[in-house]
Amino acid sequence: MKKLHIQLIEYCAILIIVYSFSSALPAGDVMDRYGELKTETFGTPTGTDTPVLDRSSELSDHLSYAALNNPQLEAAFNRWKAALEKIPQVRSLPDPRFSYAYYIENVETKVGPQRHKIDLSQTFPWFGKIELLGEIALHDANVRRQNYETLKQILFYKVKNAYYEYYHLSRTLAITDENMKLMSYFENIARTKYSAGAATYADVIKAQVELGKLEERIMSLTDLREPLSAQLSAALGMPPGEILPLPAELPKEDITLSDDEIISRARKHNPELIAQKHKISGSSTSIDLARKQFYPDITFGISYIGTGDADMPGTAESGKDPFISMVTVNLPVWRNRYRAAVREAELRHTASVKDRDNSTNSLIAEVKTVLYNFRDSGRKVTLYRDTLIPKAKQSLNVTQRAFETGRKDFLDLIDAQRTLLELELAYERAQTDRIRHQASIGMLTGGNYTE
Repeated sequence: MKKLHIQLIEYCAILIIVYSFSSALPAGDVMDRYGELKTETFGTPTGTDTPVLDRSSELSDHLSYAALNNPQLEAAFNRWKAALEKIPQVRSLPDPRFSYAYYIENVETKVGPQRHKIDLSQTFPWFGKIELLGEIALHDANVRRQNYETLKQILFYKVKNAYYEYYHLSRTLAITDENMKLMSYFENIARTKYSAGAATYADVIKAQVELGKLEERIMSLTDLREPLSAQLSAALGMPPGEILPLPAELPKEDITLSDDEIISRARKHNPELIAQKHKISGSSTSIDLARKQFYPDITFGISYIGTGDADMPGTAESGKDPFISMVTVNLPVWRNRYRAAVREAELRHTASVKDRDNSTNSLIAEVKTVLYNFRDSGRKVTLYRDTLIPKAKQSLNVTQRAFETGRKDFLDLIDAQRTLLELELAYERAQTDRIRHQASIGMLTGGNYTE
């Protein structure tokens, strides 16, 4: 009796060790990739100090601040990490089953009364099912990863857009202030010439009217600082209230790739497209898993029955405890259900492919539109900087000298100054628009738009 108990314990221990060992073994590429992904952070600056934003802060400091403080991005990161932990769960065997039965009334047998029964069993899914479940979980984790990357690119675009608009405000203020100083100088000239009888009082009034317009514009721009600062704070995940310092300069970055290269990188690196590719792979694997449902799972087990000594002395094998080995197979007889599951998986796969195709077409169209806007803004920047603004400055200087010698009316001088102001503001607008479109290209290409 004692020997049989020892044998039972040894058998149970061997089964549990085999089960644990088989569950812990890395099973091919899926578990290898799982181990690699667990250590990756994809650029999230976890554990780093939040940068302090001041006048000297660059765009990269603002992006780091946003990555550290945006709760939506952190939530997406944790969803990706949680999806990774699904892989070892589906890669494991089902738990072994243990059952104990006590006979309230002993079952009398020739060799003695049966008093209790112990069962131990382990189910093994059909060959390949566990591997397919692991692949599906891996693809789902990769989709979550790309969702995180998509949110990060959108967040960085929002920060860049708000940062560039805030910088544009600073340049507009500076240019308007410079023109106001220039108009004050012209107003002094008009006063001097009026005192000398070389100009009319109407010229002084015209100068003062222009000064009033510029003062009103500066006041409007100054009031605009608070809402633009609030927009940048919101993109950064910063609490509202404190007005941020105006950016000192724009980043020195340009695009040297051709349109075809940009489109190619968008198709390859756009995180939404990558996520849809993983969805397609996962749905394809789901088809294989659905087909595996036509095959049964197998359960192996062993039973031990505790038996007392026989009432009749000298009975052969009195008190012998029997062992029973068992094999259980579920019968997948409801074939219509399994066929429907296969059709469902196939339809979901087809839908994923069509979604990817539609997203690819939309992405290419959007990239082409942004590239046009980027080039158009670049042409305007070159035109204003190299042609129109130099000519406007030249015209203003000529008109100023002509007015001082009495060969031009004061209204001509104001028109020349006003033209220069508008061209300088249009140049700053085009420059800001150009880098905003560049940020859009960065978002669409997953940040892969430079050499």
